[in-house]
Amino acid sequence: MVDLKSQYEKIKPEIDAAIQEVIDTTTFVKGPIINTFQQNLEQYLGVKHVIPVGNGTDALQISLMALGLKSGDEVIVPTFTFIASAEVIALLGLTPVLVDVEPDTFNASIDAIEKAITPKTKAIIPVHLFGQCADMESIMKIAKQHNLYVVEDACQAIGSVYTFFDGKKVQAGCIGDMGCTSFFPSKNLGCYGDGGAIFTDNDELAEQARVIANHGMKVRYYHDLVGVNSRLDSIQAAILNEKLKHLDAYIAARQAAADFYDKAFAGCKKIKTPARYSKSTHVFHQYTLQIEGDRNALQAALKEKGIPAMIYYPVPLHLQKAYKDERYQPGDFAVSEKLSSCVLSLPMHTELDAEQLEYITANVKSLLNE
Repeated sequence: MVDLKSQYEKIKPEIDAAIQEVIDTTTFVKGPIINTFQQNLEQYLGVKHVIPVGNGTDALQISLMALGLKSGDEVIVPTFTFIASAEVIALLGLTPVLVDVEPDTFNASIDAIEKAITPKTKAIIPVHLFGQCADMESIMKIAKQHNLYVVEDACQAIGSVYTFFDGKKVQAGCIGDMGCTSFFPSKNLGCYGDGGAIFTDNDELAEQARVIANHGMKVRYYHDLVGVNSRLDSIQAAILNEKLKHLDAYIAARQAAADFYDKAFAGCKKIKTPARYSKSTHVFHQYTLQIEGDRNALQAALKEKGIPAMIYYPVPLHLQKAYKDERYQPGDFAVSEKLSSCVLSLPMHTELDAEQLEYITANVKSLLNE
């Protein structure tokens, strides 16, 4: 699904030198490279504050903690997403309120969000799934109307740009009160271990997040808040700082691969290619098809041809054992349940070449008799 080795080999001298510098200085935790990477990412995103943390899930949890939400407060989140988006809500004693998604973009339905709001609703977590932004202009209007916080889950969408009606362009994760990303190795901007970050233009929320991520400390051994221990280590920051220089090129390579897929599958009746949302660029963390027919059989047949294909996600949140809730029954979220039964993601990374893409697309079409 990804070719991290080939990607690394292209920038090996820069990466090796950056890692060696950290080792030579032995500043493994809170070294100066953390601040350098933080500042460079702030500049890239056009955001006031970047708070590096241990991983994307921590970024989501710390963001919700910084908002000061109380037990029983409701947070709206799509049911078709990776588990972390709802996991952190439940871990904090908050109540996840699930909503369905749009059948084309896979992102949260605006109508569903509006219908899910109650007097207990305090926040919305829009997930920018697979690499393009949700309808943030509408979400921000709803949030303003109901005095809600917005925490963007941009873990799959770093580098995606959202365009507002007035022409203003803002990076994914930098629109709401807070935004979160993951630096998991397979992400568009990925490190060689775990890592994540929080984005915000709000000085107070940024300070809260920094303190929470550092055991609740402003001054060493003086704990003002109940916090956690979540930090990006120096070696990962050094790697990310080098890879950030190539992020736009990585995005362009993914978009070129997606264009190849689109053209190859054009006119195929059993394949629905990913929709492009007009207000957002798509950075293609995943290239996800909707398959008419036996999706699982196609996945197995592709594996026999040496082609990996993944199902993101086979079970929506409301049908997961850990999140079973009497409020939700099978059939309540028709779009998400249909997507879970038909989506299939093809290899998508920066190193795909024309020969590989031709082999993948030819086999998909042949196996589907297209």
